Amino acid sequence: MGFWKRVLVNALIFLALAGFLPHMIFVSSIWMALGASLVLGILNALIKPILTILSLPITILTLGLFSVVINAVMLQLTALFVGSGFAFSGFGASILAAVIISVVNAIISDRFMRQK
Repeated sequence: MGFWKRVLVNALIFLALAGFLPHMIFVSSIWMALGASLVLGILNALIKPILTILSLPITILTLGLFSVVINAVMLQLTALFVGSGFAFSGFGASILAAVIISVVNAIISDRFMRQK
């Protein structure tokens, strides 16, 4: 799936999560969701590979489960860079959002691959 499609899908996921879990995730508007999704895409391209390499030993020891923590850290960094219009109630909310985003992205990516 291309970069812009993933940005749009992540923005929709952010809006859905904010609607279903309003006490855990706050998104002030559609534009804030799009901005946060764009920032997340940029951070995933620039910072996530470095974090993945640095955390490789613990990721291997946990059989890959530490990658969920890395994704939650990326979401926390996104909230930090975006500002007060996009926030999580805590790190647990970031972990839950990371799991949901990963599952939904995997399902949608699979659908896009089958259409080609």
